Amino acid sequence: MRGLSARQAAARPTRGRHNIWELTVHAAYWKYAVWRRLTGEKRGSFAVAGSNWFPSPSPLTEAAWKGAVDLLVKEHRRLRRVVAALPASALSKKAKGGGERNVRIIRGIAAHDLYHAGQIQLLKRLA
Repeated sequence: MRGLSARQAAARPTRGRHNIWELTVHAAYWKYAVWRRLTGEKRGSFAVAGSNWFPSPSPLTEAAWKGAVDLLVKEHRRLRRVVAALPASALSKKAKGGGERNVRIIRGIAAHDLYHAGQIQLLKRLA
């Protein structure tokens, strides 16, 4: 997302499809959700109201786009800290905030990030 303007990030490839901005906040949200499951924190503390998919704001501003990217970086770093602090024995245990084992949700968020990173790269090329 480095070097993208707010306008480029909000450009929709076609009607009804997500843009880079939406993918960015979506990825940040799921990093938050996994962090919450690993820590047992309660819902409701994500920086943007809602869940899963968030529309690009109107009006589009460079400050808002920077805020979306900063949110992704913040959630990524917070999740990395929690994962790095987990002892190996905790990987096979069920997450505090859900029924899945920690290792499964950690692998899941990594796959989720890779999937959406690929989408973002494709959208950048299409632009």
